[in-house]
Amino acid sequence: MTPDEFSAIYREHQTPIAKFLARRVDFAEVEDLCSEVFEIAWARREQAALGFELPWLYRIAGFVVSNARRRTMSRNRFIASLSPADNAPSAESIAIADISLAQAWGKLAAGERAALALVAFEGLKVDEAATALGISANAASIRIHRARTKLAELLKD
Repeated sequence: MTPDEFSAIYREHQTPIAKFLARRVDFAEVEDLCSEVFEIAWARREQAALGFELPWLYRIAGFVVSNARRRTMSRNRFIASLSPADNAPSAESIAIADISLAQAWGKLAAGERAALALVAFEGLKVDEAATALGISANAASIRIHRARTKLAELLKD
């Protein structure tokens, strides 16, 4: 892939990747993480499947988000170890709009949430979600179906 081809991919997919990141990390981190995604993509540009660049970038972004969360958790554990315990619930936890949906979503397995989020929130087709998850299209279809069914059952309860 030439630098011009990669630049075209960047211009085309930078906004969807930034939106993907904005839904998963603090807004202040989006620009830095987006840069990290494209830096990794540039280094691994020969691995991009022609026509599946966006799902490939979502896969990279998923790993970048995981790494960012690990760094944040590590930093938060360190800060928490230095501060006294606070027993009051946060304002955010009190203001959750749809508690039943949040609880049901939390009961899904991480893989189910990831597959469902790629299709429902990112608007990917099943084969694109499969590429982003690194699994076959059949496995992605089954995972998405099971996640939808499980979420529906959890919402009934």
